[in-house]
Amino acid sequence: MSVRTLHMVASVLLGYPDERLHDGLGVLCEAVRGLPAGEARERLSAFLHHVAAASPAELAAHYVATFDLKRRCCPYLTYYAYGDTRKRGAALLRFKHALKTAGFELADGELPDHLAVVCELSARGAVREARRLLLEHRAGVEVLRAALEEERSPYADVVAAVLATLPPAGAREQEAALRLAAEGPPAEAVGLEPYAIMEAGR
Repeated sequence: MSVRTLHMVASVLLGYPDERLHDGLGVLCEAVRGLPAGEARERLSAFLHHVAAASPAELAAHYVATFDLKRRCCPYLTYYAYGDTRKRGAALLRFKHALKTAGFELADGELPDHLAVVCELSARGAVREARRLLLEHRAGVEVLRAALEEERSPYADVVAAVLATLPPAGAREQEAALRLAAEGPPAEAVGLEPYAIMEAGR
């Protein structure tokens, strides 16, 4: 149950910080206090302290600047493995199938591979399916965490908490994450270097 609770909190925190986040802050804090002691609880507590200290406008501006304007901080997991190539569509179908099997209906226009959506899938009881998706795209989640840490974004704490629910990364997984961080996601456009142009506006 603690994994489901942690993923429930993470799913809320990784979504756009609207009034629901602020209205539910007390419930979220209580849920985190009930988690077993460890890195995940400490990371989520740190982020919740950040939320409590910041204004809604500050949180919203940071969210947009981080996740919407910096492609290296993309919260959509299939982007890291497939970029904007045609193969990404097939990968998205796996996420859609997992959600459909769990009886999880997405809002119109919402993509199924958003990290917040995968966390919500786990929170709703489909822990095994969500875990499988997270493990399949672990390299992307690791790159997202590293990018957020480089940006000194508090959201790094939330992503780190999600990663803490997975087994420690093996040598192959670590190598895959390092390679992805160095090369960026695949691209079908000839002559474009994925991360060389992404951060031009930083």
